[in-house]
Amino acid sequence: MQFILNEEHLMIQAAARDFAMADCLPGVIERDEHQRFPHEQVLKLADLGFMGMMVKPEYGGAGMDTISYVLAMEEISKIDSSVSVCMSVNNSLVCYGLQSYGSEEHKQRYLVPLAQGRKGGELYIGAFLLSEPEAGSDATSQRTTAVDKGDHYVLNGIKNWITNGNSASVYLVIAQTDVSKGSKGINAFIVEKNWNGVVVGAKENKLGIRGSDTHSILFNDVIVPKENRIGADGFGFAFAMKTLAGGRIGIASQALGIAAGAYELSIKYAKERKAFGKEIMQHQAIQFKLADMATKIEASRLLCLKAAYEKDNGMDYALSSSMAKVFSSETAMWTTVEAVQIHGGYGFVKEYHVERLMRDAKITQIYEGTSEVQRMVISRSILK
Repeated sequence: MQFILNEEHLMIQAAARDFAMADCLPGVIERDEHQRFPHEQVLKLADLGFMGMMVKPEYGGAGMDTISYVLAMEEISKIDSSVSVCMSVNNSLVCYGLQSYGSEEHKQRYLVPLAQGRKGGELYIGAFLLSEPEAGSDATSQRTTAVDKGDHYVLNGIKNWITNGNSASVYLVIAQTDVSKGSKGINAFIVEKNWNGVVVGAKENKLGIRGSDTHSILFNDVIVPKENRIGADGFGFAFAMKTLAGGRIGIASQALGIAAGAYELSIKYAKERKAFGKEIMQHQAIQFKLADMATKIEASRLLCLKAAYEKDNGMDYALSSSMAKVFSSETAMWTTVEAVQIHGGYGFVKEYHVERLMRDAKITQIYEGTSEVQRMVISRSILK
């Protein structure tokens, strides 16, 4: 078993770290405070090839593996999770879904510019629309409907908590076509934001990842051409579940990065801050906190890399991705709380960054499958 990153992986990791420090760190506090979408940072990600990392070069992507993606997500998430979640959704959910299950026409028309992150020089990214007011963890309870009219569908409904909701040009929408068939009556559609009847709701005022734009999206008699359905009739629920399994690797990596960022700040602070006549790193209470942080973060990293390895090698990675997500997200929440404690009063102040990391950590336990849902997936797998 190989635990050493190859030269290409190290180069990608270094490039992501340099980007995070040079382009994401300046202004990160202000973007968080004013809920400002990181437009320039996402464009730079596109220039680096990070918006379509795992897409094949013939479709405009960088052709990298999932391990490279995990490494980049970790480094960027150490500094700004609002940037990394935009990257995660475009890579793990939108580009992956289209490359794996879309038609050749879908790939040429939508995947190519999505993988490049640009179209006509302008930002071009996607969003994944599954959650609804009454369909979050229970994804089978879709109220958004797509009525089959022969050569097109008529789409009506509302989707909630949509990352990239206003910034995206393309939406992958999960909708109910035949309620009598249950999950087999659900389809997935490619919908363009500028189509008639598509309405972007107000931006959510969030606890964390405040730079990312999270909106509700409404559909009022939107005409969706038949050719914009992904896969065979009734494939939508399976499409969502298969796509989310890969998405969990991205969010697990984001959680890993948040935890690692808080840990690195805590190490730095513990070496500088003095109490009772010596640096606080010399106090056993602090040493033990840092030791536990380091151990949990390393375990999270190995879980993320294992899931990525399985995905890259065509193995069933659903169990590993759920394990990585639940463990990494809970590690992020615990580590950031401890980081604030280590910083004391300064941890409660924005300029020291750890309070923002703590707020950002919470969402990793919720989106793309709550911790409770991950435990359901894991328990079903081990008890079957």
